[in-house]
Amino acid sequence: MNEAIITRALVKKYGRHAALNGFTLAVPSGSITGLVGRNGAGKTTWMMTVAGFVIPDAGEVSILGRGPFDARRHGGRFTILPQDSDLPNEGRVRSLLIGYARLQGMTRKDAAKSADELIEVMNLADKANASIRSLSHGMRKRVMVAQAFLGHPEVVMLDEPLSGLDPVEAERLRSFLLSLRGKTTLVVSSHQLDDIEKLCTHVAFVADGKVERMETLRAITSDSGRIVYALKELPSDLAAIEQECPGVRFSVGASFQDARGRHGVPSLPSAPLPSEKTLVAEFGEGLAVETVNAALLPRLVPFGVIAVTPGRSLEEAYLGK
Repeated sequence: MNEAIITRALVKKYGRHAALNGFTLAVPSGSITGLVGRNGAGKTTWMMTVAGFVIPDAGEVSILGRGPFDARRHGGRFTILPQDSDLPNEGRVRSLLIGYARLQGMTRKDAAKSADELIEVMNLADKANASIRSLSHGMRKRVMVAQAFLGHPEVVMLDEPLSGLDPVEAERLRSFLLSLRGKTTLVVSSHQLDDIEKLCTHVAFVADGKVERMETLRAITSDSGRIVYALKELPSDLAAIEQECPGVRFSVGASFQDARGRHGVPSLPSAPLPSEKTLVAEFGEGLAVETVNAALLPRLVPFGVIAVTPGRSLEEAYLGK
């Protein structure tokens, strides 16, 4: 089976408003799929429908090839972290996680082992016996994320999982999620497009209750025909380089983006220098990013290449910049 979640033509109306209006999406197994869209686009309603919390008016849902969510078929295999979830104030972190794991059918021994593993992953060891009431907002969020991964589920849906985390804990969670790529199917909804770009293998643009575009992150960000080079100095004769590389046109002075090494194009990571110059190479759809970079990079190396950033960022692609 190549898809962990399949939804076809989902419709959900609240009065005259269609929260889902023919929402069709297949989530590849082992992928980290990001949902991107404005408030009210239908992302959360779709996730809640897949999880069985919302009953659609029309359409089909199948999780792991076994139809819509059913606790008897999907218990322990599918989990979700809703955006507005909360925890009982009087519960204590470790005992609460063990209790949630037991509800999934795990033995007490396995439940305790899974809870302890996730307490360590989420950097909550010093709060294992603390009450939920005593925790900060960020700590509560980490407990809620932990419960979604109890027992190593096959499919996990996360609605704004990084919201409320400080930079250190956000990076820790990103690293954990990235370690699951190819092993666990993750669906992440977030308004922070930089987080989606760092995490996801696939991205779905959602608007007006339906999916407008669903592709790999690479396809979305690399089809723009652009490479940004950060240089110590600019070539004195850009026209000569353009003549040597037909179809490529240069512009100077665009904002520098951190190199991410996307799409197989070499990236040379370095802290941006105060004197760095930015050179943008743009070209038509008939030229591949890899081909253009292979032609340009040797010509630009003498000018001190600091970083290479192929394509547009996800934010630029989404906003149509």
